[in-house]
Formats: sequence, C-alpha cells, structure tokens
Amino acid sequence: MAHIQDRWFKYVPNPDNPKKRLRLKTNDHGKGLRYKVRWLAPDGEERSKSFPDGQLTAAKDFKAQQEVDMLRGTYVDPKAGKITVISFATSWIADLDIDELSRQNMEMRFRKRIIPYLGKSEIGAVKPSAVRTWDRMLREENLSDRYRHTLFGNLSAMFTAAIDDELISKNPCHSKSVKKPKANHKKVVPWPEKKVWEVRENLLERFRVSVDMGAGLGMRQGECFGLAVEDVDFLRGKVRICRQVKTVRYKHVFALPKYDKIREVPLAEPVKLALAEHIRRFPPKEIALPWDTPNGKPHTAKLIVTSVRGLTVAANDFNRNYWKPALKASKMPYGRYESGMHDLRHFFASVLLDQGESIKAVAEWLGHFDPAFTLKIYTHLMPSSTDRTKNVIDGLYSRRLLPTSTADIAGDVKD
Repeated sequence: MAHIQDRWFKYVPNPDNPKKRLRLKTNDHGKGLRYKVRWLAPDGEERSKSFPDGQLTAAKDFKAQQEVDMLRGTYVDPKAGKITVISFATSWIADLDIDELSRQNMEMRFRKRIIPYLGKSEIGAVKPSAVRTWDRMLREENLSDRYRHTLFGNLSAMFTAAIDDELISKNPCHSKSVKKPKANHKKVVPWPEKKVWEVRENLLERFRVSVDMGAGLGMRQGECFGLAVEDVDFLRGKVRICRQVKTVRYKHVFALPKYDKIREVPLAEPVKLALAEHIRRFPPKEIALPWDTPNGKPHTAKLIVTSVRGLTVAANDFNRNYWKPALKASKMPYGRYESGMHDLRHFFASVLLDQGESIKAVAEWLGHFDPAFTLKIYTHLMPSSTDRTKNVIDGLYSRRLLPTSTADIAGDVKD
C-alpha cells in the first residue's frame, strides 16, 4: 500500500553476482530530503511525505501509520490540515446552527482570546503543547476558571469539527497531557428579603416593577424588558413568558426566552397588584423590533417596561444608570459580576424551595432546560431533610402502643 524511496541511492543488478544488487549514488545524492514515503490515498491519488537523512525509522513509522489508518478507515491526508486556525474558525462559526447573539459572543471570544495565540498556525500543526501554552497564557491574564472553561470548550469544538471534515485525525484538546479548566460555580447566596425591597425602593419609580418581575416571577432581565400586556392573564393569575429583548450586533431584537423555553408562571396577588399599578402609572408602549436577528421579521408587542423616553430598555444603560446606583444606595456590592438582576431569580427560587416546592416545578417556572440543572444550583437551599425525617418517624412510632414508663420497659426486659 505504501513504500519508501531512497532519493540518494538506487539499486541496480550486479552482473558479477545476480543474487545481490549494487547500490549507486543518484544525481540527487546529498541534496534535499533523503527518504520519501509514497502511498495511494483512498481517493486513488498518490500522496507523499519526505524525511531527512538519518530518519529512516521515522519514515517507516509514518508509512506504517498511514497503512493502519487506511485499513481502519481513519485516514487523514497530512496536507489537509494546512488551513490556518483563523480561516477554519471563521467559516465554522459562520455555519453553526446557533442564535445570532451566541454567534456574536463566540466570534468575540475567538477574536480576543484564541486567534491572537493560535490563529496563524495550521490547524494540523496545533499540538497538545500549543494548547497547554495557550491556557497558561490565559491564566497569566488572570482570567477566571469559568471563562477559561468556556474558551477551552469552544476551541475543542472547533477541532472536533476539523476531525469531521477529515482535516486532522486527533483533537489536541483531548490529549492526556492537557488539563481542561474546571467551571467552578460559586454557591448561590440569596439576598435577604429586606435588601430586595431596599433595592426596589431605590430604583427609579418606572423601573421598580422589574424587581417584582424578577423576585416574584423568576424572570430574567431580558424577559422583564420583553414582557407585554397581552402576556399577563390577570383573571387566571398567570404570566406567559414567551419573549425577551436582546442586543444583537448592537441592535435590539425580540427573541424567545433562553433555551427557547416558553413558560407560564403563577401570578401571585401582590405581584398582580404591582403590575396593575405600574400599568396605570406608566401606560405600556407598542414597540416593533425585528425577531431574533437585526434583519429578522418585525414583531410588535405592547411592552410593560419601557425607557424614560418610551423606548425599548437597553440593558447596559439600565444597569449603569439605574440598577447600580440603586445597589449603591442600598449598600449592596455592585461590581461587574456582583448583584445583577439575575440575583432576583435566585431569591425567587430560594423562597419557593424553602416552602417545600418541588424542584421540578421551580425548574419549570425558571425556564431551565433540565430539573437536574436547577438541583445542581439550588440543592444547598433546599430545607434540611433531617428534621423532616425525625418528624415522620416520630409520627409513625406515636401510633404504636409503646411502654409508658421505664418500669414497664424494665419489666419487659426482665420477663
């Protein structure tokens, strides 16, 4: 299936001894690489790779590997991996079947954290050592383990796609010598109830209802800004969460909630009254935005929460101009990754779990894709089973006729 050519020597019949051959120097002797491995690829075309003098063993190993790969059906053309990481990544990200915001975020991660280190390398030339060096440089930039975990996953997915395209045979991220960063999740610590109401009180009045939406309905920030009057059923006491506002390519769009999970959440009486009062004070505005992408089909909704000018609320502007000042006034931490509106969802979940609500119901109302994910985040907030177990067993044994005194017990033992 394959053979090795020695370009520096040729073998010819020996007229004096037919059983032996003469080794003669070729015109290429001493020039260029000595050994050339030649083989027929599965497509019928001849391929070759050359090795320098002194590397006959390496040439034989390479020849054997090509033959084994072709027999196993795992053959990859050594020249296929010549495309650079930046070229392959660009086309791969463009073809991914993901929402446009996710695509934008992935492009940003590659542009800032992967391309500067690996972009000019040929995809087939990226070895585990290069991945280890890349991750070390990320650590030196003091990037969080969680962000490094995301970057590593994106890079690994790109190499997996290259394997599918038969450009490379192995994923360097899967090497035993490469340690995948762990996504360390901080334990959720819900806000004290007092702080929820303090932050609400310190917000601009037209935005206070967003606290009710987060703490009373478990809504994400984009879902709060995308909730329309037609989504609230005041008679049945239900809220249908079917829309969010996102910023894609610097433009506002409407989109389905995260994980495309449309859900109904029970509307408690105090939250119902807060919504009704807000609607009375700040009449909803009819807003038209493209759906899902900046070029998407226009979608119109009568939004409950709008900006001071009656427009779609921009999350970044809201966080900077209203949310963080309210946190500061409430003496709450207000760093980049601290005390976001998402903490209101944690408060919502903690209250329900503390009252014994099932994890399945909480997962459904939060719009999680899997109750196991909800359990992983909030399991430490669930009421301890210790007291509950003792009460159950106490109740069980209280229904039995037990000895009423130590004397009776002693008598039973004596008998």
